[in-house]
Parts: sequence; structure tokens; C-alpha cells
Amino acid sequence: MRPIRRMLAPLAVVAMLLAAPAPAHADPPPSNPDGAQPSGSLQDQLTAATRAYVDAKGRLDAAVAKQQQFRAELANAAVRLTELSDEVGVVAAASYRAGPLGTFAIMLDSTSSDDFVERASALRQLARSEDLELHDLNTLRDSAAQTQAQLDAAVNTAKVQTAELERRKAQITQALDVAGGGPTTGVVIPAPSAQPAPRNPDGSFPPEKCTIKDPTTSGCLTPRTLHALQQARLAGFTHYTACWRQSTWGEHPLGRACDFAAAPGGFGGIATGADRDYGNRLAGYFIANASRLGVLYVIWYHQIWEPSRGWHYYKGDGTPSGDHMNHVHLSEI
Repeated sequence: MRPIRRMLAPLAVVAMLLAAPAPAHADPPPSNPDGAQPSGSLQDQLTAATRAYVDAKGRLDAAVAKQQQFRAELANAAVRLTELSDEVGVVAAASYRAGPLGTFAIMLDSTSSDDFVERASALRQLARSEDLELHDLNTLRDSAAQTQAQLDAAVNTAKVQTAELERRKAQITQALDVAGGGPTTGVVIPAPSAQPAPRNPDGSFPPEKCTIKDPTTSGCLTPRTLHALQQARLAGFTHYTACWRQSTWGEHPLGRACDFAAAPGGFGGIATGADRDYGNRLAGYFIANASRLGVLYVIWYHQIWEPSRGWHYYKGDGTPSGDHMNHVHLSEI
């Protein structure tokens, strides 16, 4: 492949881009480890606003990544345009100096009929090469212009998504103000380590239904929730876990939530000592990998974490389960 055609190839690509068993538990878990149902309207506000925030953030990140890629390709195109312009200029200058008589003289200087044919063929090849070089120069210019237009469109899209992001954050702030939950310190957040869940080309998470057997109950999970569960287990968080359950609210009946017991055997009283440390580390793991796993929110020890607002106080029903002091709750997009 000629150098210029190799240069055009990435521009074309840029244009096209724009289950382990559950451990045994000592006692059967309560039917609802999360306690009493929260305010329906508030729960709906929090869930809808946070879900929209995560999608907008994903789209914005994807747009920024494409912008950076466009800029790199445009920089390469500018360099190659300069090189090609110089090359074509040299050929044109040589042709001008030689002129028709120079070309004719080359032909007459042949020593034999075979030499004459070879020189004629070489001149035709030179003419074709010049034509191809000029064609590639024009093609590269057009590609650069098209890429610049795509870059401008990506920038505008990112601005729109940023505005949407700010609007959604305002919605979440209003919902949190209604709940009366102030900010808290949360837990230590480690470096992200989970394998990312699949996303759409625009950076958002695809909608998923409860279609996969839940390994922790007799119900089902979305593929993304199962992925988060499996990643947590691979990271060493193997205490008793219950995901799907029948309910009239929340993500559990949709297959988009799991409750991870702080104690090895199941949901008990308030977690202390090693059990609380386990819960702290697990909550930190999900938060560190929130973007990779599609985390909607995490609740642990009187606190709720959301991608747009971080940690805030969480008020349950006063029980270890309702206040999430014996288990980490994970909800997925």
C-alpha cells in the first residue's frame, strides 16, 4: 500500500467510529434485607436522575475521546498534506524545466528499440504516478475537511451533553434536599480493577432486561448486574449475597440489584470489626469501578453513594437491614 493510502485508512476508520455458587449461610435471609420501602416519589426521582446522569456522563466521555482522536488524525493529516504538497511541487518543477522537448530528447536518446519502449513505459508510469499523487493530495484534503467537520459536531454534541448533565445534577440535588441527607465522608476508594461492562458506541449503557438466571436466588438478573456480581467475587468478595427478589419497588425485582452481606454467613445484626471492614472494602470496590460496571448507587452503613453527588446520609427504618448496617446494597443502571 502506498504511503498516502496508508495515511487515508485511519481517517476512514475515524469517520466510521463517531458464575460461582453462593456460599452457605447460617440463617435464612429476611424477605427484604433493605428494610421498609422508601418514599416512592423520592426513590423515583433519585433513580431516574442518577440513571440519566450516568448515561449523559458516558456520552460526554465518549465524545471527548472521539475529539482527541480526531485532533490526532487531523495533526497527522496536516503533516502529510505538507509532505505531499512538497512532493508534487518537486515533480511539477522538474516537468516544467524539462518541458515537451526534454521529454522528446529522452526518447531520442534511446540506444535501441527495446530501450525506446522501456523509456516510453517509464514516462507513462511517471505520468500515472503524478496523477495518483495529485488525486491522493485532493482526497486527503477532502478527508481532513470532513474530519474537521466531524470534530466540530462532536464538540457541539459534548456541549449539549454537558448541559444535560448539569440539569440532571440539579434534579438530584433537589431530590437529596427533599430527603434531608447531607454529605458524608464515605469509605476509602481503591484503584479501579473490574473488567468494563459493554457500552453503546455513544458511551451510554444499553438497556437490559432480567434474562439471566440469578446464581444467588431462584430469580433472574440483567447481564450487567451478573457481570458486577461476578467481578466482585473475582475480587475476593465471596460472603453471602442475595440479588433478585419479588417486590413492588426498587431494582431487585428488575434483576438490577444485589445485597452483599457483611458477615460471611448471611444478614445479621450491625456489622462490626472484620465484617464492617469487609463492607467498607466492598463498597469502595463498587465505587471505584462505578463507571466500568454501570453502578446506579451503593448503600452502606447509613450512607448512599451516587455517581453525581458522592456520599450522603441515608435514613432507613432504624433496623440493621433497613439502615444497611449489615449489608452493602448495589443497584445497577
